[in-house]
Amino acid sequence: MFSLLARTAHFIVIDKAPGVGFHREDDAPALIDVVREALAEPALWPVHRLDKPTSGLMLFARSEAAARALSDALAGHRLRKFYLALSDRAPAKKQGWVKGDMVKARGGAWRLAHSADKPAVTRFLSFSLAPRRRLFLLAPFTGRTHQLRVAMKSVSAPILGDALYGGTAADRVYLHAYALSFDLFGEAYRYVCPPSVGAEFLTPECAASLAELGQPWALL
Repeated sequence: MFSLLARTAHFIVIDKAPGVGFHREDDAPALIDVVREALAEPALWPVHRLDKPTSGLMLFARSEAAARALSDALAGHRLRKFYLALSDRAPAKKQGWVKGDMVKARGGAWRLAHSADKPAVTRFLSFSLAPRRRLFLLAPFTGRTHQLRVAMKSVSAPILGDALYGGTAADRVYLHAYALSFDLFGEAYRYVCPPSVGAEFLTPECAASLAELGQPWALL
C-alpha cells in the first residue's frame, strides 16, 4: 500500500502504491489511518493528496506547526511537486504551459475550458522513449482535481492507462508523483522517487531517460 521514504521531526514522506485511495472506501480504510497505524504516529496532517490511480510521493506533517508551514509553502508555490507520465500519443506540443479553467464533464471527468478566471496551471517537458512512447515531466502550479490528467488530454496525449480521459488500456494509469522540493524551518529538502510499479515505467528506455533527467526542480 505504501513504503516509508523519510521521517524527520516535522514530517514523513511516503511512496503510495497505485490503486490506493486517499479517502475511506467501503472495503478499505483511509490512507492516513493506515499510515498512522503502521508507523505508530499519534497524529498526522496530509499536506496534499494523490488520485487513487496515481503512485508516488506524499507528504504528511507531524505537527500542526509543520502542517501550517507546509500548507503555506504549497499555496505560495514554494513547495514544488513534479510528476512523471507516459503516453502513446504524439502531443500537440512537446513542452510548454497548459492553462485554463477546469469545468465538470460527464462521467466524473473534468475538461479544460477556454476561459482563465481561476485557471489550472501546469508546465511540462517531454522526451521520446521509443516509437509510440513518450515520457512527460509535469509541474503543477495549482492543485485542481485531475489537473494533470486533463492537461495531458488537452495536448492530445492522454496518459497511458487513463480510460477516463481517453488513454490506451494498460496495466495501470501511468502517472507518478516523482519529486518534491521545499524548505521548512530553515532547512532545504529534496526528494526523488522513481516509479517501481508498471511494466512501461520499468523499461530500459524509461530508466535511461530518468537517469538523464537530473534534478527536476532545475528543469521546470
